Amino acid sequence: MTSERNLGRYTPAQIDEFYASGQWTDENFTDLLRSRAAANPDKVFVTDGTYALTFAELYESAQRLALGLHRRGLRPGDRVAVQLPNWAAFVLVAAALSRLGAVTVPIMPIYRRDEVSHVVADAAVRMAVAPVEFKGFDYAAMYEEIRRDAPTLETVVAVRAPAEAREPLAQRGIDVLEELIVADVTPEQVDAELGFRVHPDDPFVIVYTSGTTSRPKGCVHTFNTYASGARALTVAFGHTENDVQFGPSPITHTTGLVTSVLIPLLAGAATHIMAEWQPAQALVEIQRYGCTAAVTATTFLQTLLAAAEEQPGADLSSLRVWTCAGSPIPASVVEHAKAALPTTSVLSLYGRSENLSTTTCTLADDPRRAITSDGAALPGAEVRVVGDDGAELPRGAEGDIAYRGPSHMIEYLNRPADTDELFTPDGFSRSGDLGVMDADGFVRVTGRTKDIVIRGGMNISVREVEDKLADHPDLVALAVVGMPDERLGEKVCCYVVAKPGHAAPTVEELRGYLVDRGVAIQKTPERVVAVRELPMTATGKIQKHILRKRIAEELDAPAAAGAR
Repeated sequence: MTSERNLGRYTPAQIDEFYASGQWTDENFTDLLRSRAAANPDKVFVTDGTYALTFAELYESAQRLALGLHRRGLRPGDRVAVQLPNWAAFVLVAAALSRLGAVTVPIMPIYRRDEVSHVVADAAVRMAVAPVEFKGFDYAAMYEEIRRDAPTLETVVAVRAPAEAREPLAQRGIDVLEELIVADVTPEQVDAELGFRVHPDDPFVIVYTSGTTSRPKGCVHTFNTYASGARALTVAFGHTENDVQFGPSPITHTTGLVTSVLIPLLAGAATHIMAEWQPAQALVEIQRYGCTAAVTATTFLQTLLAAAEEQPGADLSSLRVWTCAGSPIPASVVEHAKAALPTTSVLSLYGRSENLSTTTCTLADDPRRAITSDGAALPGAEVRVVGDDGAELPRGAEGDIAYRGPSHMIEYLNRPADTDELFTPDGFSRSGDLGVMDADGFVRVTGRTKDIVIRGGMNISVREVEDKLADHPDLVALAVVGMPDERLGEKVCCYVVAKPGHAAPTVEELRGYLVDRGVAIQKTPERVVAVRELPMTATGKIQKHILRKRIAEELDAPAAAGAR
């Protein structure tokens, strides 16, 4: 059943194959939610520590909100920026937009005017949904300013607006989400008034890349591309209706959308999301809600384990699987977690916004795979390690990790040249991440194609140096980047965050530490910069482009602050 929609580089044969295999289906998001509400209406699906929604409440409220948004002028294909914390309201809004065929454009809560304005302009956003305020920041005021300069942005909708603030908001031309939910209509009446059904191959979400190297790009996904990846992970992680997903990762990005919404929805399970990461509070909420599974950046697991060590009575026994994603996971972290959480399987996953999960370890794999690899391709997808010409390299050779399968995006929004540049001649999407594949198809991410340090013609793997420093007793975090050098082109620079009460190591100490562990002296840092924290994306990725720019600017100055 070849789709007549624009599905980018997907061929008619691939589309037919994905439908025939069940990786793509005729079910859209609303169909899935309706089936869950019919089968188990009173089961609580989503909690956020303040609000809870059962399957039936979510389904019915989403339909009524969809009708309210439609009456407000929203139409299929319109793009809606949703900048919310991990609140149950995000799931409600996403469900309502999907019913309308409007495209959700999630934005991280930490982003401010510069980043948000870029997304609003790039995606031609027509409506924005955001808190009145969160963590002391006035989102309503920010969007008022953006709206003045953004010709497409017509409507701003405030979430969790106090009663006393609603009239003043209305005077400023800001709608209130709760007031857009139409009362006293049934889903059947909503269907009759709307009069259309959304196709699962229509645009569903535009997720912007994390911006670790440049301005974020919008990855256009359909419900089928998103759901296919989530279905595969549901099997890989052994999810059932008895699970409670724990979601501290931002729900407004790939990890949160897939693991905190789609996986539990597909499994008929429940999900608990956490608006603000506080490791000590996470211990309480995991026990309170009986959380069983999580997919997060490695830093979440590290800080959770540190909090558990400070609270010996903490009970994490409900956890059965924790998957580290978003950035390569050092072997020492996996080993520490296995020791601290003996009843929990610790897995590793490597993914990207362009195609969700590229490789992952599964519950069926040897547990040691999480220490030695970032997993293998999921069933129905293919992964290769390719050279500059796009041809597959021999096993064991380092190259660009490339993906082909049902969960790849349709395109980069407004960037046809960038989209075309991704693909090898036979249709594999290059990631820009370096990796090595073993004889069994398991991949180890070794760094970025643009994140190596080339010192006098010598390629230095950033990952190799960082892995060797992962167990340094004085450090809580670190990042290795290249710094410009007039003679050699580049040298190795290491940014470090010292543990409380510990002094940051000097260049000599750090180089000696690495040499003692078998690292060639040419690969060791020739500059160490001590900082209080590393610049991070909300998904836990270190923004190395900021560090590269910072060190380049510091080297232009007579004396670099913080240099050792």
